[in-house]
Amino acid sequence: MAETPASNGSLSQDRLPVRLPWVRRQASSLLGTGSVEDKAVRLGSLEPALITLAKQSTLPLVVVLMLALCTLAAGQSLSLEFYALGLVAFLITAQVFSPLDLRNLKTAERTRRVVSRILLEWSCVVAVLVFLSVSFKLTHVFSRDVLLSWFLSTPCALLLADSLGIPLAKRLASDRALVQRYIIIGANDVGFELARRIEQSQAGGKFFGFFDSRRPDRLTRALDKPITGNCSARDFAEFVRSNSINRVYLALPISTTPRIQELLEELRDTTASIYFVPNIFAFDLVQARCVEINGMPAFSICDSPLQGMSGFWKRAFDVALASIALLLTWPVLLAVAMGIKQSSPGPILFKQRRYGLNGEEILVYKFRTMTVCEDGPALAQATKHDCRVTPLGAFLRRTSLDELPQILNVLEGKMSFVGPRPHAVAHNEAYRRLINGYMIRHKVRPGITGWAQVNGLRGETSTVEIMQRRIQYDLDYLKNWSLWLDLRIIARTALTVFRDRNAY
Repeated sequence: MAETPASNGSLSQDRLPVRLPWVRRQASSLLGTGSVEDKAVRLGSLEPALITLAKQSTLPLVVVLMLALCTLAAGQSLSLEFYALGLVAFLITAQVFSPLDLRNLKTAERTRRVVSRILLEWSCVVAVLVFLSVSFKLTHVFSRDVLLSWFLSTPCALLLADSLGIPLAKRLASDRALVQRYIIIGANDVGFELARRIEQSQAGGKFFGFFDSRRPDRLTRALDKPITGNCSARDFAEFVRSNSINRVYLALPISTTPRIQELLEELRDTTASIYFVPNIFAFDLVQARCVEINGMPAFSICDSPLQGMSGFWKRAFDVALASIALLLTWPVLLAVAMGIKQSSPGPILFKQRRYGLNGEEILVYKFRTMTVCEDGPALAQATKHDCRVTPLGAFLRRTSLDELPQILNVLEGKMSFVGPRPHAVAHNEAYRRLINGYMIRHKVRPGITGWAQVNGLRGETSTVEIMQRRIQYDLDYLKNWSLWLDLRIIARTALTVFRDRNAY
């Protein structure tokens, strides 16, 4: 092969394509600069994929399986109509049903809650299916015997599946490929509680103990868990490397930012996943949740329970119930209005300014029960044997019939059937200065009835202590809100009205 002599000149542009230097190429759009604007956080889960799949799909699959069994038991074949109904039922159930609770909790309270939750959620699914079949005139397509047996037998199968969920999750989590080896850095209350909750879950693993930078004599002992103190950031990283630790949980105070930064620098030389668990439990939490704001994480310390679809279902429940109540009670409304008009001079309805959602003023409607219509800066509560109350008004207040016009407030969207009872503006301005957290109760719409009222706090609040107890119940309602709790309150209200003696 002949040798080609080297050229002293440069290659021409038209003989060979020119490659620009790397530094002159356009940077990738995925390459961040390290600034805050280029960083994002997503909400996720620490559970293995199989456990997550089991939690989300077990109950919907049980619903479809029961439909197949009821169809075959009736001597029918699995036709195209069956597959269509099964698909619709699966999709609706997946949206309505709560995921399986796979924590190791064996209490009577858990059993009661599971039974009530499954019955309520299955009833919602059945109601949606019946509504769809009637709306699209499909009632003749499916056998009524099959549907009836399916509706009645499925709750039992769902309860059985729930009871078998924990053993199933344990079996999935026992796979060696899923077992995690983890430590907790921070021997404090948050770290101890984190260890307990990890043990309750089915995605735990092998725990290698607590680690802390403080001296052993300054550490609080945790039951039967090993604690290693007086550790440096390099000691932590060396232990993680030598013991093949998969996960490191940082249960350190937010104030120790320099120490956390040093830890993160050392742990970058390992393959462990690192999770920071801030101590938000030091605050009084109302509907606390971790939220994502376009990729930026935030902790909700005090929030309304009616965000997202929860607010939609609450409003739909109120509109449906208010419409039904108005259809059923209009003769009573008419009779009471006529009675008030005949018994004493003055308007039929009493409109009073009260605080509604987010502390905005609203006009609340009530049947007039007094000879006056007070709504000023100084307002006296009704007391026992109050001379301002008319004879008919006393009956209306005792039976709560004076509250019926508030159904119109519910339809207007100013009130809800269940929520903290609205107080007069004058009382609000007085108590908000005396009771810490008083205004938090306005993070939801006020209600015709509430959690405090069905727990004996209905009527006059003669002392600040009584009002404080009422506020505690209102905040407890915000922390634990659910549609099931609303139904319980409505049922208890119906029983309370006829035996409560605190309303006058």
